Amino acid sequence: MPDPSVLHPMPEQPRVVLLRPLVTSPLIEVGEFTYYDDPDDPTAFETRNVLYHYGPERLVIGKYCALGTGVRFIMNGANHRTDGPSTFPFPIMGGSWAASFDLLTDLPNRGDTVVGNDVWFGNGVTVMPGVRIGHGAIVATGSVVTADVPDYAVVGGNPARVIRTRYEEDDVTRLLAVAWWDWSAEHITAHVRTIMSGTVEELEAAAPE
Repeated sequence: MPDPSVLHPMPEQPRVVLLRPLVTSPLIEVGEFTYYDDPDDPTAFETRNVLYHYGPERLVIGKYCALGTGVRFIMNGANHRTDGPSTFPFPIMGGSWAASFDLLTDLPNRGDTVVGNDVWFGNGVTVMPGVRIGHGAIVATGSVVTADVPDYAVVGGNPARVIRTRYEEDDVTRLLAVAWWDWSAEHITAHVRTIMSGTVEELEAAAPE
């Protein structure tokens, strides 16, 4: 059975890392087996892919998510004021301008960025602050996610829009109730084929008692 605490789950492919054993920031939470793929330096995920993360908002990513190369999470610290004539952040330059730092600290906080379980991100996706991406969603290559993504939706574009849903509404409800990602590792191992290619009915039948 694969080990969720191993940094490189595929030793012959150093470009792939599991994020849970990699991240150190208390503001980032990642579920088991979620991985990031980058041919350059996947271990720099916290500094290269989570940007302007000064807190207090958190980045929460669920279990069994797949993040393609260049997926970036823009956090609330990237915001500038837009209610006055200039958007330039003068106080961060220091000196006498620093006396007006409250003009930056009182910016609206869009809250935590939350990614559900079993989400697939294509190459080069950008996720804006404070959005929720539902369980089982697929985010197409190059998308810019500016608003919440429903469970089991396929979204794409800039800004990302729903292209289609992977299942009918009733089946989405059933899939969320099954929540296979919360099964034990042993039970998942015994039913990998059903999880990957089975029907909703077969997944329900495979659920633990």
